[in-house]
Amino acid sequence: MKKYFLKLYQFNAWANQRIIQCLLDQEVEHEKINSLMGHIAAAETLWLHRVAGLPKPDVKLWSNYSLDDLTPMLVKADKQWLEYIQLTENYDRELNYTNYTGDPFVNNVEAIMIHTVNHASYHRGQVAMLLRQNGFEPVNTDFITYDRVILGQLKV
Repeated sequence: MKKYFLKLYQFNAWANQRIIQCLLDQEVEHEKINSLMGHIAAAETLWLHRVAGLPKPDVKLWSNYSLDDLTPMLVKADKQWLEYIQLTENYDRELNYTNYTGDPFVNNVEAIMIHTVNHASYHRGQVAMLLRQNGFEPVNTDFITYDRVILGQLKV
């Protein structure tokens, strides 16, 4: 599973950085887009802290983030996830936690890790739609595009 999760989270980091670079290149300052990207960073951080047994992070799931705030937030979250995966051997375990509103749940860590990347992909899709609706050109963050890039079949 380690190889799978490394590839999944390397893709996630790549996709997050592609979106940030797209926003920077086109000088996009859009409150809803920034909020969605901030939500991705905050959720990734929150889930990582839960699965790694770290204290609850000081993040807001929905907030007004500037583009200057988003870049380091995403870089840090993506880096920490990759470090966690490198250092962890067993993801097939149950995790007891409380969600953001304090409700108790139990989920498998593998399911949480898959959810976290799918959650980010979902919101990156919303960002792409908002970019197009506001006259900007979104970037392709499909997993197969990432795979083609790392295999040297495609340059982006």
